[in-house]
Amino acid sequence: MEAMEPAYGTATLLTIAAGAVALLLFLIMKVKLHAFVSLVLVSVMTAIAVGFPLADIPDVLMFGFADTLGSVALLVAFGVMLGRLLEITGGAQVLADTLIGRFGERRAPFALGVAALLFGFPIFFDAGLVVFLPIILTVARRFGGSLLLYALPAAGAFAAMHAMAPPHPGPVAAAEALGGNIGIVMLVGVPIGVAAWYVGVMPVSRAMAARFHVDVPEALFGEVRDDRGRPAKGEEREAGRESGEAGDAGRRPPAFGVVLFLLLVPLVLISFDTVIDTLVSAGVVDEGAGWAVFLGLLGNTTVALLISVIVAVVLIGRPRTTSMSQVSDVLDSALGPICSIILITGAGGMFGGVLELSGIGEELSTSLSDLGMSLIVQAFVISALLRVAQGSATVALTTASGLLAGSVAEAGLGDFQIALLVVAIAAGATVLSHVNDSGFWLVSRFFGMDEKTTLKTWTVMETTLGLAAFLIALGLWVVT
Repeated sequence: MEAMEPAYGTATLLTIAAGAVALLLFLIMKVKLHAFVSLVLVSVMTAIAVGFPLADIPDVLMFGFADTLGSVALLVAFGVMLGRLLEITGGAQVLADTLIGRFGERRAPFALGVAALLFGFPIFFDAGLVVFLPIILTVARRFGGSLLLYALPAAGAFAAMHAMAPPHPGPVAAAEALGGNIGIVMLVGVPIGVAAWYVGVMPVSRAMAARFHVDVPEALFGEVRDDRGRPAKGEEREAGRESGEAGDAGRRPPAFGVVLFLLLVPLVLISFDTVIDTLVSAGVVDEGAGWAVFLGLLGNTTVALLISVIVAVVLIGRPRTTSMSQVSDVLDSALGPICSIILITGAGGMFGGVLELSGIGEELSTSLSDLGMSLIVQAFVISALLRVAQGSATVALTTASGLLAGSVAEAGLGDFQIALLVVAIAAGATVLSHVNDSGFWLVSRFFGMDEKTTLKTWTVMETTLGLAAFLIALGLWVVT
């Protein structure tokens, strides 16, 4: 669906968008209206206010909702199934114990973040987060304190890799639009992303954990089970946590190698798709090659997670239960708690979609196209404003890079400078995640935080991550 011709000027559209966000926050935080209802209601009102024909409004609403739901629902469903199997069989505990044994309790947040950086290189933010969630919760539950101490380093690592490192689609698309070399963008983007994570996420996560206590949510992967599959209580729960023996019949948890293999399955499969897309974009691989198409299918996030769930059922699910029907009950128990998460995330995409189709991005881009400032500063500012206005980091990345393409071509920049511009655009598309971003709602619901806490923690951390990446890129730009 294409954006409509704006009925109003940029200032009016920005005022409508700001008013919509303010109304949404008021309904959720003050009136306490359910987030899903609030998002749909404000989306309808915003669509009317920006001037969409009334007959087109249902299609406008479905544009963002269906697009977000299509990408989120299946991967969240398969991801929590995999996570539930890891949690209930003791696999998550085994991995957590191994990480902590290697790094120690004090460095557990750092260990989770480093692991997320490695896993986040080929895996999209939302897919990586949902697969890693049971490990984060297991470590946080074991040591106590605020969940943020363990959750933010890992989530920030996935966000950094997703925004700044090819083969993720955003930086690849930006590199192509600016005429850059994808290999150089990777060589520049990965170390900057890692450095920005260390500077912009780790100290912030410690500060946030000290200021905001967030309990480990029990809804998704919270219960240690007794030998009959019932929630353990009191001493049984503590004993279960110490030994890592969750699941039925008191069977031993899976070996570390098995758990690591299960996590590597989606990592390797998804890397097929992302790496092949990068090679096709670079002209190294023929787009129509049969083997590339097949590996691309295996690497589709949904297919990769489906295969991972099946492998987990075979390796750790069925051997630790009495029947396949019991495995099905375990998988079914994982799906119930995520209904609200999926719907709220979809509604967040609906709100962002309404703003996107309103033409606010195009109007804002046109107004900012000649700011009379350095290209790299202009790249960051335009991308950040687009991100705040319509929510989608991908839209901000592609729109800002398209807008700057002409200026970059005229400037005759080298590959290294173009790579720094891509990082600056990605940094701008990272900052200030808020209520029009579907990822905001995913983090909020996965970590059991209300909207106010999410704004004060996740939004702040995303902003410090983006600013750190931009400042590093700016420093390198100045000295080259």
